[in-house]
Amino acid sequence: MKLLSSFASLAVSVALSTSALAQSPIWGQCGGIGWTGSTTCASGSSCVVSNPYYSQCLPGSSGSSPTTSSGTSPTSTSSGTAPSSGAGTCTGTRTKFKFFGVNESGAEFGNTVIPGTLGKDYTWPDPNSISFFIQQGFNFFRLPFLLERLCPPATGITGPFDPNYFGNLSATVNEITSQGAYVAIEPHNYLIYNGATLSSTSDFQTFWKNLAGQFKTNSHVIFDLMNEPYQPTAQVVYGMMQAGVNGVRSSGATSQLILVEGTSWTGAWTWTSSGNAAAFTALTDPNNNVAIEMHQYLDSDGSGTSATCVSNTIGVERLADATAWLQSTGFKGFLGEIGAGSNTACIQAVFGALCSMQEAGGAWIGASWWAAGPWWSTYFQSIEPPSGAAIPSILPQALEPFL
Repeated sequence: MKLLSSFASLAVSVALSTSALAQSPIWGQCGGIGWTGSTTCASGSSCVVSNPYYSQCLPGSSGSSPTTSSGTSPTSTSSGTAPSSGAGTCTGTRTKFKFFGVNESGAEFGNTVIPGTLGKDYTWPDPNSISFFIQQGFNFFRLPFLLERLCPPATGITGPFDPNYFGNLSATVNEITSQGAYVAIEPHNYLIYNGATLSSTSDFQTFWKNLAGQFKTNSHVIFDLMNEPYQPTAQVVYGMMQAGVNGVRSSGATSQLILVEGTSWTGAWTWTSSGNAAAFTALTDPNNNVAIEMHQYLDSDGSGTSATCVSNTIGVERLADATAWLQSTGFKGFLGEIGAGSNTACIQAVFGALCSMQEAGGAWIGASWWAAGPWWSTYFQSIEPPSGAAIPSILPQALEPFL
């Protein structure tokens, strides 16, 4: 997420049907854990189970009781039924995502309060949230943390880890990987530490050697080297990312995937214009297991701060150049953050973006939604169960079809 200071202001209302209605309207809620409203749908729609917390009236033959979601959330194997929902149908030749999931945000909160107090300034993901997504079929979690909390400024990024913060990080990693899912651990620092831009490739390499060494025996841990650098040039950021790759491999972590990010908030739509496309062609990994992580929001400035999308095709349009670069270079891409509002244009734009990625001949290995996490409250992109604002529409119509 680009603008941390705007978290509190990002909220929208989700229109849900109430018990006062004889029938729920098309796209309205019609069931789920705790639901006390109508379980019948308006003419022309039927009640479809999206997840244990939410059933929704989707266009189709009318009915009076919830049906299973198998009709709207088909398999995502390239040989199976095409992903389809009220947002569209993905009909081309597809390659299934290897990793598909959500950002579990919270440990990076309160970034102006160092070290901060657990439960007051920051938090860690709810184990129930992790289990919920795994039960839905998601297999990937991106886990942001704050570098200053893991590596206290008094000893720097090459010094010892704070035992309490690292203990909670490790416990969350184990919670995820013990259930068979993958977790990408990532310093959510924008290449800034203790108020200054990180510039020492030697220190960055040492930091990643130290951290990767703690998880080198866990094959389900992925190393996401740094969230959204934006101040240095693409060439400088490339140098830091290469140092991070070298650090991970020198730790003995030889099998795990490494995700690298570029400058300009690692935006897919600016991958070429920012200089990332030119700089990162030189990236190497002795184990040939690295992917380029990009982020993409669909509002006017690409910041993810508005629930209004530019158009229902903006997702495809903003990924096009990045996809072409991946295809031409042979690098694999991972869309580490995508987010949008819960309205028709945005739902269609997200669906179209993910569809285009799966139709790109394997250029993209996965994607993760921003965001889940226990402190998001009414944030318009939250899919934190049970009542995240994006659960009613985004989850069943734009994400679950690609599971």
